[in-house]
Amino acid sequence: MTFDHDALVDADRTHLWHPFTQQRDWEREEPVIVERGEGTDLIDTQGRRYIDGVSSLWCNVHGHRHPRIDAAIRDQLDRIAHSTMLGLSHPAAIELARRLVEIAPPGLSRVFYSDSGSTATEIALKIAFQYWRQQGEESRTRFVSLREAYHGDTIGSVSVGGIDLFHATYRPLLFDTLAAEPGDVEDMRRLFEAYPGEIAAVIMEPLVQGAAGMIVHPEGYLRAVRELCDEHDTLLICDEVAVGYGRTGRMWACEHEGVSPDLLCTAKGITGGYLPLAATLTSERIYEGFLGEHTDLRTLFHGHTYTGNPLACAAALATLDVFEEECTLERLQPKIALLGELLEAIAARPEVAEVRRRGFMTGIELRGYEPELRMGHRVTLAARERGAIIRPLGDTVVLMPPLAISEDDLTRLVEIVGESLTAVTESDVVTVPV
Repeated sequence: MTFDHDALVDADRTHLWHPFTQQRDWEREEPVIVERGEGTDLIDTQGRRYIDGVSSLWCNVHGHRHPRIDAAIRDQLDRIAHSTMLGLSHPAAIELARRLVEIAPPGLSRVFYSDSGSTATEIALKIAFQYWRQQGEESRTRFVSLREAYHGDTIGSVSVGGIDLFHATYRPLLFDTLAAEPGDVEDMRRLFEAYPGEIAAVIMEPLVQGAAGMIVHPEGYLRAVRELCDEHDTLLICDEVAVGYGRTGRMWACEHEGVSPDLLCTAKGITGGYLPLAATLTSERIYEGFLGEHTDLRTLFHGHTYTGNPLACAAALATLDVFEEECTLERLQPKIALLGELLEAIAARPEVAEVRRRGFMTGIELRGYEPELRMGHRVTLAARERGAIIRPLGDTVVLMPPLAISEDDLTRLVEIVGESLTAVTESDVVTVPV
């Protein structure tokens, strides 16, 4: 199939509204229209090839058009594309739930499906709130989240978010939450002491706060928060939407500190980046808190039309198979080490304030430029010209390539970042800050 690139651009600008995008800027710039993918590359309608440096928004794991995942979806398509899970079930959802429980942190035994990271966290918040009410502890209505947190874009997940750029506009719509300083155990402790018996759950992105610009927590912080929750009989919700599925070097970020949350949220990489799917995993203790007779009204009244979609579940099962068959996590370790070595030169550059990294999650913070210069955005445009797709979070340039990226492409990706920094900082409109 061939595409008329100019006609597509015109139709896009006439009809589409892109996420997290100022449309006026979009209309001024030449868009990349992705036509296909091969491995860890994206190819546009003009035949240009780009390294997928952000895993198609942090979700692609094993590369595009992986034959194992493609075949699983085709096989499921020959059976059924979708059936509801309200009052019914199907083999792919059952098998995936079993597999997820097998690899999850100990103590998580139940799986509730949805379709995005936002919904996975929204469900976790509703479960925690309803659980305590059904335990007779109706005073437990507060949630603690971290400053600069991001848990999605639905109203509940925005309520526990802390990035003003994304969330401040909607404050009148939101419920109040308690904000803890990331990495500061004593600040978290003060909140528990200030609101005894009122906190339903702590929600956090374990180890790395991705959308905040890759804020990396100090060693032991996650474990200390788990201990505080245990001490105060409070639930811990770990949002592994961005950090799960190998991004930090292990399947789950929680594994690094031997922590089992009461609820775990996962999405993005769960299908290898193929189809929308999410899951909220809970402990048996929480699950049993919802059991009762129909007239007890202890049911979790939440659901989605495409909950546990069979095609998505088939893709997720194949994704787990590929993890095992290709020893993805084992083969990732030398690439993590290589990435660290490659970033040393980037960190030493005068225009770079800091490089923050955990595993395959990297944030390159630029130094002191005026916001109107949009330096992060300029760097991503320069990288695009050189054959890589990356994205900024303000003036923090994010790298999060697929786990399957080759060492050669990983090296080239970081080289492109360096070349792009040079091109932008040496342009007429920009000078390196002193």
